[in-house]
Amino acid sequence: MNVFRDFRSRIILRIVLLGASMALFTYMLGQVNMLFAALLTGAVILLQLLELFRFVSQTNRKLTRFLESVKYSDFISGFTADNKLGKSFKDLNIAFNEVLEAFRKARSEKEEHWQYLNTVVQQVRTGILSFDENGAVQLINTNAKKFMGVQTIKNINELRDKNLKLYEAITATLPGRSTLYKGGNELYLTIQATELRIRGKDVKLITLQNIQPELQRQEVEAWQNLTRVLRHEIMNSITPISSLTSTLKDVLEYDMVKTNNHYELKEEGAEDLKEGLETIETRSKGLIKFIDAYREYTSLPKPKIKSVRLKDLIEKVALLMKPEIKARNINFTYECTSEYLTIQADEEMIEQVLINLLKNAVEALAETPSPRLQLIGRYDESAVIVEVIDNGSGIIKEAIEKIFIPFFTTKKTGSGIGLSLSRQIMQLHNGSISVESEPDVRTVFTLRF
Repeated sequence: MNVFRDFRSRIILRIVLLGASMALFTYMLGQVNMLFAALLTGAVILLQLLELFRFVSQTNRKLTRFLESVKYSDFISGFTADNKLGKSFKDLNIAFNEVLEAFRKARSEKEEHWQYLNTVVQQVRTGILSFDENGAVQLINTNAKKFMGVQTIKNINELRDKNLKLYEAITATLPGRSTLYKGGNELYLTIQATELRIRGKDVKLITLQNIQPELQRQEVEAWQNLTRVLRHEIMNSITPISSLTSTLKDVLEYDMVKTNNHYELKEEGAEDLKEGLETIETRSKGLIKFIDAYREYTSLPKPKIKSVRLKDLIEKVALLMKPEIKARNINFTYECTSEYLTIQADEEMIEQVLINLLKNAVEALAETPSPRLQLIGRYDESAVIVEVIDNGSGIIKEAIEKIFIPFFTTKKTGSGIGLSLSRQIMQLHNGSISVESEPDVRTVFTLRF
């Protein structure tokens, strides 16, 4: 502030002196005997004008150089603390240098921050790619190049010649959506897009994540669970059959007597033989039933999708289940919060899912005092929800994560495919099924479309 105050006083002083000189010059011109003095005064006025011009120009040049340094980010050059424009301008030079130093420090911190973020981006396992509306690549990390099969890429359109399928998947992915791309045996990408506006330009940010290792891990885990259940069920049937076969062989060997060219079986042996064959028959039928359940699970038909009015579907399922529920003295209520809610689904398949969930709930309420069962259809945020709620025995924490595994069951009787079949049906409808349970308080199965 002192600098500019001093600058102003110096300008005023020069103007006052210039004004006085011009007044004196005018006076001298009117005096005949002072013509030579007038010429000298005119020369002084000219020198004062030149000095004023030099003074202002030098200051302007200094300000212009400072502003250009800021404009072009030239923070290397500095300003010497000279006294040519007065001692107070020493402070101006110091102020300019301090401002440039602040800019220099800010740019240095910005570059460090950029290097840090760039290092993080390059190290993450997710591929990251961004390009503007003209296709010019703004950012790309190592994993994105790896997934795209390129060493360098300046424009996303270059990918068209190298991998047309991936190029179409990336460019067709809408902001806020995701797309699946199947490459080689070890590449299964999920592509997600976000749109940003930077410096007046629309920029599309793409993330590429290879989910193949996770899919393989999940597949191995699913097969392990399935084979564990298959082994358990088959061994439960084969072991007694094998044991009984050996026992029946012994019965025939020791209790069967040959008399007059024909064989006679003792009464006790006959009873053992009959019981053994009945047991083999029972276990064989159980094994056949299990195989039929497996065939049902693995050969689910493709759904015939159509628009289904949710209120009508709920009322139809409730009508089918009412007699059985009423016979158990269960307080059953059902509702749909809106008459206009519809789902895109195979009506018969979703009926099968709801009936299965209601039957499970009825069984869970068998020993519950004041049993209550609800079937509710509603809209929640961005999805249509169907809930089956009961206050039955519920599901313990240890089992709740396994109940959707094929052939896993907590019941003494049952195939263990009902819930896994329901999940498969919901997946075919691009939906989901989930459960929350607090035993003996509240259990909620939720279908989300």
